[in-house]
Amino acid sequence: MVWLRLLGEIDAEVGGAPAKLGSAKQRGVLAALAVEANHVVGVDRLLEHVWGGLVPARARNSLHTYVSGLRAALSGLPDVRLERRSGGYRLALDDQGVDLHRFRHLLDEARAEDGARAEALLERALGLWRGEPVADLHTPWAEGLRATLDLERLAAELDHAELALRRGRHAELLPRLTGRARSHPLDERAAAQLILALYRSDRQADALEHYRQVRARLIDELGTDPGPRLQDLHRQILNADPGLTAPAPDVAAPVVVMPRQLPAPPASFAGRAGELAALTAAADAATPGAAVVISALSGAGGIGKTWLALAWAHRNLERFPDGQLFVDLHGFSPTDRPTAPADALRALLDALGVASDRVPHDVDTQSALYRSLVAERRMLVVLDNAATAEQVAPLLPGGASCIALVTSRNRLSALVARHGARPLPLDVLADTEARALLTTALGTAHADEPAIAELVALCGGFPLALGLIAARLHHLPPAEVVAELRESGLEALDDTDDLATSLPAVLSWSLRRLSEQQRTAFALIGIAPGPDVDLPAAASLIGLPEAQTRKVLRVLEDHSLLDRRPGGRYAMHDLVRAYAATTADTLPDTDRRAALERVVDFHLHTADAADRFLSTHDAPPPLDPPAPGTRPTPLPDLPAALEWLDTHHPHLLAAQHTAAGLGRHQSVWQLARTLYTFHHWRGHLLDELAVGQAALEAAAHLPDPAISIRGHHFVGRAYADLGQHDEAIAHLHQALALAEHHDDTLHRANTTRALARAWEQRGDDHRALEHALLALELYRRVEPPVSESTALATVGWHAAQAAEYDTARTHCRAALDLFREERDPDGEAATLHSLGWIDQHTGHHDRAVEYYEQALTLFRTHGNNRQAAATLDNLGHPHLALGHAEQARASWREALALYREQGDEAKVEEVLRQLDLLDRGTAEVR
Repeated sequence: MVWLRLLGEIDAEVGGAPAKLGSAKQRGVLAALAVEANHVVGVDRLLEHVWGGLVPARARNSLHTYVSGLRAALSGLPDVRLERRSGGYRLALDDQGVDLHRFRHLLDEARAEDGARAEALLERALGLWRGEPVADLHTPWAEGLRATLDLERLAAELDHAELALRRGRHAELLPRLTGRARSHPLDERAAAQLILALYRSDRQADALEHYRQVRARLIDELGTDPGPRLQDLHRQILNADPGLTAPAPDVAAPVVVMPRQLPAPPASFAGRAGELAALTAAADAATPGAAVVISALSGAGGIGKTWLALAWAHRNLERFPDGQLFVDLHGFSPTDRPTAPADALRALLDALGVASDRVPHDVDTQSALYRSLVAERRMLVVLDNAATAEQVAPLLPGGASCIALVTSRNRLSALVARHGARPLPLDVLADTEARALLTTALGTAHADEPAIAELVALCGGFPLALGLIAARLHHLPPAEVVAELRESGLEALDDTDDLATSLPAVLSWSLRRLSEQQRTAFALIGIAPGPDVDLPAAASLIGLPEAQTRKVLRVLEDHSLLDRRPGGRYAMHDLVRAYAATTADTLPDTDRRAALERVVDFHLHTADAADRFLSTHDAPPPLDPPAPGTRPTPLPDLPAALEWLDTHHPHLLAAQHTAAGLGRHQSVWQLARTLYTFHHWRGHLLDELAVGQAALEAAAHLPDPAISIRGHHFVGRAYADLGQHDEAIAHLHQALALAEHHDDTLHRANTTRALARAWEQRGDDHRALEHALLALELYRRVEPPVSESTALATVGWHAAQAAEYDTARTHCRAALDLFREERDPDGEAATLHSLGWIDQHTGHHDRAVEYYEQALTLFRTHGNNRQAAATLDNLGHPHLALGHAEQARASWREALALYREQGDEAKVEEVLRQLDLLDRGTAEVR
């Protein structure tokens, strides 16, 4: 059904799905056209309606823009056209699709009928109201429209009350008549209806007192007595006129009951203090017709939505003396069929004492009757396990004194937008809360057992999982339950005797309302490499364009199967992900493999593009084209490349593992290559060792001997940097032997240079220099020739370590010229660092500071944190030699922070020792 709503916040919807409209003025344009639907509204009149008396000069241009926007917003509504006509615009549609015209049409129908039929039509008309018409437009036209519609609504309410009183429904009407008389103290018809209802309810004194108050107010404010009708009613009451006796109702009036439908509070409930406080605050600030929506945005089935709703409800029963209603809407349950609004309304009306033969047949009238019965009553309505906003909307009470709690796995954003609902996202329990839940269930006897802490960790704060574990702990020792959960994983939480307490079953119900494409996406995300996924990676994984992927992810998020985190990343709770992975096993092997190959290629090709910004001195061969459907992320510059690598580092490590599992040995090796420079810049030495070892294992399956050479090189260099010298030398000698066997001069040179570094790390500076000089000689033999800059810089550094400073300075200056000519800022920075070290150790401290600071600027600019830390560490010493103690302290503190970030404990201890000596005034210059 198409609706243009005016009787509340102006919006449009198709079958309950909202069409987004823009500013207040744009909605005002739509309102002005909808009020005069199917008639041309002149431009000047539109401007006056929307802008008021002072129309700005550019208002006509703005009007044109608003109309264009409205055409786009309404384009999805069938049989609705916004037409340009001579002198104005016309909104062409069935005017029954505008709630204002539908309201007036129902009033006309009601006034042509009588009795129950007229009353039902009026209830349907009044049920269309959702608040103040055109609420955010403040012009004379809008204010006049609101005043007119308020009068029309009041007249309809009075007509409805008149009919109900004729049918003997005075007891049921009394609360509403009291409120209406209070809101319209000078309306004699409203006063007469209240007085009659009071009299018929055996409250003659109250009826006469109300007449007295109304008469006094009319005289005081208007200078007139009540009219003939009110005076006649007063006289009849004084004379106990039999004509005022209530007629025998033709339909039994509902018995006023106070339902108490809440299920028992959850016995094991614990924690959630913040959420309970938020519910209380929302209830305190509730507006008429609003609802509090408990929607587990960060979780799924079993996150504890119903527990929270019931716990809060039972703690706040005094707020709802007129009763509490509870309906399970079965949005996600084994029945596979959500409760229809009509069925839920019948259940609510039955709980409110409405006889079955008095329940209207259509949902609109049922909803209007339900709202009438709970109006002016202080009641709580818990709508549990909702599927959609459309299922919930007819069940929301309309009175100012009722509160609705709605739980759902979906976000129900339409309730927030159209009914003022306050969303309350639920995450998993904190460790302290999870422990409290277990000890609440078991008593404090087990609270200190180490196994309880491990169970808390294994359940990840998931309330349903904790509840299942608590049940097992009544029969088994904690250590046995831990062993079962470790061994069986998610299967240990599968209670086949009771689907409602089986975590896999509960999660499976969330999938039933998803399309096949969405279920496939859910399964694939469960096996995607890394802890989470972003939109570009998900698009390659699922094999859809980003726009379509975004829609799929939004649906999974709305169903609380995905949690959107800062930075546009999507993650699953560990137990949800474990379930998703089990569903991935049901996909065809070819589909599952193709998806994993796409996501591996996404990470590989994007990382390769990033590495080319880092490794400007080493141009690797191009990769093979990625698998069809793969969409690598374009990276514009070095900062973007480093940011991407920092963010996706855990996913790249996982992608290499996935590639190994797929037998894609070339991809395993290539991922190691693309991460080599990044790992050394950021100090990820243990990760570099792990990816190097994986590359070495993959090399055994590949025909190119150069891959084995580089694999040993990667592993040997990582061992050297980690201080594991024997392992480093062994792997580098294997690389060298393979390079010599295959007469590969370039790789002999590269490995010999790495050996120089390894011997330096072992403390043998002279052997390190011998290897550096041999590497330089080998580089000069390579055909076709390669740059000597790195080899020259290596000789310069190791000569400096061997105290051969003239040789060191000569080679470093030659390297510096080449690096600058080649525009290699990282090589330039490393050489400047070497020159600083030479001057530091030859007593030229001013010049050393200058070199170090130049190097530091380049390292920082290009994100080489590992070398930046070393430079800061060294910079402190010439500062100290120059008497700049504070500058030395600042350099070492910054170096300390970087070493800690890189996990280099040996360097951390060394810098802490330097700072301690500096604080004691005993630091020595080295």
